[in-house]
Amino acid sequence: MNRRIESLQSLPRVADSWTFLYVEHVRIERHDSAVSLIGKERTVQVPVAQLSCLLAGPGTSVTHGAVAMIAETGCSLIWCGESAVRVYAAGGGETRFSRNLDVQATAWANPVSRLQVAQRMYAMRYADDPIEDLPLQQLRGREGVRVRQSYAQASASYGVKWFGRSYDPTDWNASDPLNQALNIANMCLYGICHAAITAIGMSTGLGFIHTGHLLSFVWDIADLYKSDITIPIAFQCVKDGTTKLDTRVRRACRDAFREQRLLTRIVPDIHRLFDMSINQVRHLDATVDDIGASALWDASGGTVSGGTNYAPNEE
Repeated sequence: MNRRIESLQSLPRVADSWTFLYVEHVRIERHDSAVSLIGKERTVQVPVAQLSCLLAGPGTSVTHGAVAMIAETGCSLIWCGESAVRVYAAGGGETRFSRNLDVQATAWANPVSRLQVAQRMYAMRYADDPIEDLPLQQLRGREGVRVRQSYAQASASYGVKWFGRSYDPTDWNASDPLNQALNIANMCLYGICHAAITAIGMSTGLGFIHTGHLLSFVWDIADLYKSDITIPIAFQCVKDGTTKLDTRVRRACRDAFREQRLLTRIVPDIHRLFDMSINQVRHLDATVDDIGASALWDASGGTVSGGTNYAPNEE
């Protein structure tokens, strides 16, 4: 892609981007308005402005220029483990403002509103089960029952035996193929959710059901889609065999994310969770006029203009 980015206003929205690309054992360099993936046998140019998330696996190195390009185009760069099964670190997304983060943090800091958001999350997953005003203990219990049912139904539908969710993060080979497939599929899903959350300027760490981890909110949002997307993909891929399982699962996730237009769903679902209008949750919170603008918090409940010296006038 040789299109020159004239301003941040010309960046594509996260909802319009491709989903993700996983790479390993390559060197990532900048090439005009794209990045080059340089391997031992060939070099591939990638229009990174069209990606929502670049998953960098083992053996990957990246130049300063490539990172700058990735950041400018709003693509999230995630450093992950082999087969994209663990997240080690991640770069930022497109946003330059904190308005969406303010809404999230305000809801998270108040126990009443935090519970309301958690209830909405459960309600979105289980629309046929009236759960309004239930305490978290009962919500977690109902979720556990539904999750077991999802695995049991998938096992019956695909003819793959299910022995329970069990894996050791420190020993990949100790898991059975089905648990490995679930881990890979879920990590791909986490990458997309991470990209969407950072693109609209919210924190991945301020979770409403999960807590205590920098990916708590990513896990919250990803749970909205596991039963419909990653669980069926994992069972189908294992049914088809275990050869090159990791590659087939990632490709199946990529295709499913595109076919189900997942990125166009995540941001509206987030705005529903916080009861925000479409205009409040923006796909891209950056314009030329806004860059560098700031406000200062005021104890009266409002804000005052930034970039102003508030020292008393000298006599």
